[in-house]
Amino acid sequence: MLEDTSLTPQEVANKLKIAKNTVYELIKRGELNGYKVGKKIRIDLKDVEEYKNRTKQIKIKNTEINQNTPSKFIKTSSLLLEDIYSNDGFIICGQDMLLDILSRYLELHPNGVHALRSYTGSYNGLLALYQGNVQVATSHLWDGDSNQYNIPYVRRLVPGIPTVIIHLACRMQGFYVAKGNPKNIKTWEDLKKPNIIIINREKGCGTRILLDEQLRKLNIDRYKIKGYNKEVFSHLAVASSVARGSADVGLGNEKTSLQVQNIDFIPLQNERYELVIKKEDLNKPSFKAIIDIVRSKEFKTELLGIGGYVITETGNIIAEL
Repeated sequence: MLEDTSLTPQEVANKLKIAKNTVYELIKRGELNGYKVGKKIRIDLKDVEEYKNRTKQIKIKNTEINQNTPSKFIKTSSLLLEDIYSNDGFIICGQDMLLDILSRYLELHPNGVHALRSYTGSYNGLLALYQGNVQVATSHLWDGDSNQYNIPYVRRLVPGIPTVIIHLACRMQGFYVAKGNPKNIKTWEDLKKPNIIIINREKGCGTRILLDEQLRKLNIDRYKIKGYNKEVFSHLAVASSVARGSADVGLGNEKTSLQVQNIDFIPLQNERYELVIKKEDLNKPSFKAIIDIVRSKEFKTELLGIGGYVITETGNIIAEL
């Protein structure tokens, strides 16, 4: 049966006739479900078949520009293939889909650029910003000691470089559980129950750090939690694992729970999702375009239409470090 067949990344690459690194990138972006067994990544054959079926009809079209995109953000009436694939090395780091929206607006803005996306977790994204490998990082990292988001981590991971933190949105994080919550999982303490199996996120993402910080504060030995070492690479993969019965609980945002059948969402913590930019870049046209977009009515309206975001502070400068 398809669901009983587990493949290595190289085997998936051979089936799809793509590079193995592309398989890893698809997993990071949440387009292909993957999970860890020990230190090895595995992909179920049925997920590969589902990915193939989803992508059969994908075509590049000029009409992919959102019809509601305001004219002030459009710098040309059409997109040519060479425009789509050319780039100046401008990279936005982060995994949330609102960054796809931001990238689209940025490409169409008169002072914008074609931005590449790096689907890397918050911790590694800040390191990449410090090392000069990306231009914009995003973060939703919670510090359990100060009960503060992002600022403590930016100070530690981007030391000696003046930075600006710009608020994007608030999102609700919580547990994905089976429909009806048959194991009555409601709090962090419930993860200690011996009959609970979790599905985890990869090290370095904000969701994983939230879990680890909560376990640390409650003095819960994470290695005694069944499933702790099994990792997947997106909210969608976590929710899918719970829906299929591979795990009893996983941590993710509320928006994704609405996309997956047969699960319930248990809200736990409101988190802050924010942009981090080097202060020296603020007056450059592309970065000014980002701030213009994030503060625009059109961008905020699109986030509201998707749902799952609180935008009361969107565009505000939260800190200058």
